[in-house]
Amino acid sequence: MAADPYDSALDLLRRLNPKHTTEHLNAIISLVPDLAEDLLSSVDQPLAVKRCKQTGREYLICDYNRDGDSYRSPWSNQFDPPLDEGGAGGVGAAGSEGAGEGAIPSERVRKMELKANDAFDVYRELYYEGGVSSVYFWNLDDGFAGVVLLKKSSTPGGGAEGVWDSIHVFEAIERGRNTHYKLTSTVILSLSAAAGTLGDLDLSGNMTRQVEQDLPVENDDSHIANVGRMVEDMELKMRNLLQEVYFGKAKDVVGDLRSVGSLSEGARDREAQREIIGSMKR
Repeated sequence: MAADPYDSALDLLRRLNPKHTTEHLNAIISLVPDLAEDLLSSVDQPLAVKRCKQTGREYLICDYNRDGDSYRSPWSNQFDPPLDEGGAGGVGAAGSEGAGEGAIPSERVRKMELKANDAFDVYRELYYEGGVSSVYFWNLDDGFAGVVLLKKSSTPGGGAEGVWDSIHVFEAIERGRNTHYKLTSTVILSLSAAAGTLGDLDLSGNMTRQVEQDLPVENDDSHIANVGRMVEDMELKMRNLLQEVYFGKAKDVVGDLRSVGSLSEGARDREAQREIIGSMKR
């Protein structure tokens, strides 16, 4: 039985360096163009930055603010390059709901989107001390959905480079005075360092976690606060997990495989340790 091309493409991407996901994805799409929409909507890529022509502010682009080769700016609510036609209220010209397809959020959801961008702009400055953030909302039949994007890159220059991309996609299903939130968070981390004595290091990977909560809502501002707390808690958990589990394990493995100090110094340390242990036994 022949393998499904879509599953094979995903299986291949999982085995390649996440640092170059965009290049690998473009190569697969060039070979199998029919998979373009499915792959672009399901594979998380490192975030790219564009500049809004109307406001001059930078914003992040992803599949959730894309229509073909155009991307909607959260600051001006306009697509760049401009589209011939688009629908309002989260429904595109062809009747499709959600993000993309020339869709823009309804007036109520657009107001929440603007407030969320301002709130996460402060969050980004407090936690990341730089970088770029963007928030996009779109309408659902029984609520709304959105994505919170955060990107921080290390300062160019020097022997070390690092890029942090976090993508938080959520749904808010409104049920009277309570709302059911479903948050799916992905972190894409890439670190590289080049040192003459130690050689080159390239550490890249991604992590996805999901959480659901029912929270009370008094007004539309409550949605911003609820989503903000959920994103903040999720990022803290994922950062701690990366630091304690993944980086800790990588440090142990590297420490067992290679020694930073000279072999003679290591031998002297081991001999001193044996002498101390021997004297304690006596």
